[in-house]
Amino acid sequence: MRKYEFLQEILVREGLLGPWNEHRPLEAAWETLALAHAEPYLAKLRDGALSPEEERRIGMPWSERLVRRARLAVQGTLDAAEAAHRCRTHLAANLAGGTHHALHDAGEGYCTLNDVAVATRFMHREYGLRVLVVDLDVHHGNGTAAILAGDPAAFTFSMHGEKNFPLKKPPSSLDVPLRDRMGDDEYLSLLAEHLPRAVERAKPDLAFYLAGVDVAEGDRFGRLALTERGVALRDRFVLEEVWGQGVPTCLTLSGGYATGSDGRTSSERTAQLHAISHREAAAALGRRAG
Repeated sequence: MRKYEFLQEILVREGLLGPWNEHRPLEAAWETLALAHAEPYLAKLRDGALSPEEERRIGMPWSERLVRRARLAVQGTLDAAEAAHRCRTHLAANLAGGTHHALHDAGEGYCTLNDVAVATRFMHREYGLRVLVVDLDVHHGNGTAAILAGDPAAFTFSMHGEKNFPLKKPPSSLDVPLRDRMGDDEYLSLLAEHLPRAVERAKPDLAFYLAGVDVAEGDRFGRLALTERGVALRDRFVLEEVWGQGVPTCLTLSGGYATGSDGRTSSERTAQLHAISHREAAAALGRRAG
């Protein structure tokens, strides 16, 4: 998908992205990836030795470009997490990432490597941080939940379609299953009920926010019915309840597969939805500065 390119164009055009705040990551080191992934799986990625079944499970054939892109996405989240921890505003974003279906020993669901799981382990190892993962992609973050299960330094919170992919949903620290076709009011009410509980239980030093936009009405795989306004209110609430309470926060994209409309392609429409969380983050920074 070209949504990543289109998103950058939107943010540059709106004055939200430029040389003053842009950073281009290198590829994550294999040793760092081993914080969350099994060495035999990483060796297959290095050597191009994935089986046809493993490629089908990822949803994409192996290529050097695939592996490079996955490693760049992981390092982007690592760099954004360090920036959120260390910079004055304590707010940063990766314009990729949120690949929450990748498991310890396999890729799955268009996710090759699990950037948030790697970054969670890295930030705890390097800085001793307790980490909250707020996963609001419409699909359950099965890989993140499984990798971080039982980790005392991590708390995983997921609101996701109860009947949607994946079929097997290992428990997160706190799960909120959602019915199909849920709209703004019911969704936001559940978020307001459960997210503060997650923050209280996690007592985090750092948070990752997977701001998936496949919750929006018309998404090809989402099966929910949030409006653009609902997505904006969701993002605003998360920022208020997490970053606004003094928790350094790192945003990632995660999923989004919008139907093209109004002369826009699917990728253009998806990028427009992803831009919402960045507008809300900029507005939150503006309110604090003002």
